[in-house]
Amino acid sequence: MKGVYTLVASYGARLRPEAGVSLLEVVIALSILLVLALGILPLGVVAISTTENQGHLASRVTEYSQDKMEQLLSLAYNDASTDTRVFPSATSGGTGLAIGGSANPAAPAARYVDYLDEIGNLVPSTGTTAPAGWFYKRVWQITSPFANVKQVTVTAIVARSFGGHGRTPQATLVALKSLPF
Repeated sequence: MKGVYTLVASYGARLRPEAGVSLLEVVIALSILLVLALGILPLGVVAISTTENQGHLASRVTEYSQDKMEQLLSLAYNDASTDTRVFPSATSGGTGLAIGGSANPAAPAARYVDYLDEIGNLVPSTGTTAPAGWFYKRVWQITSPFANVKQVTVTAIVARSFGGHGRTPQATLVALKSLPF
């Protein structure tokens, strides 16, 4: 029995000097962890900007296109004077559903364009000159591809994308309105 106790005592004595971790080992481990973390950091930046552009901003331009489309489709087929560039719509001073406009945000037509701020409020504007403080632009075009049918095209675009990655979010909606509806 005496030999067993001696073996345990000498085994325990041998482990005691290696029982802890030195400061140098901790510094080396943290350095390796830091290098790995810095290596994947750009991936996080790309993920955040993609989420903002394709998630938030793309959803907003789609929502604002739909809002304008609903506003235009609520007008009477022969309405050629309602101003939908203000809220609530004015009974005169606008184009209503008169044929014209442009679905290209880079070339808006007068009285067929409006601007919104970052939270979706209309920003007063005249003509095609963008006002200060705009963040979303909506343009619309009314055409008549068939007799007694009007095609309404609404395009919304954001002023700038987040982080400069990818395309600027844009949404285009197209609907048909027929006489007498």
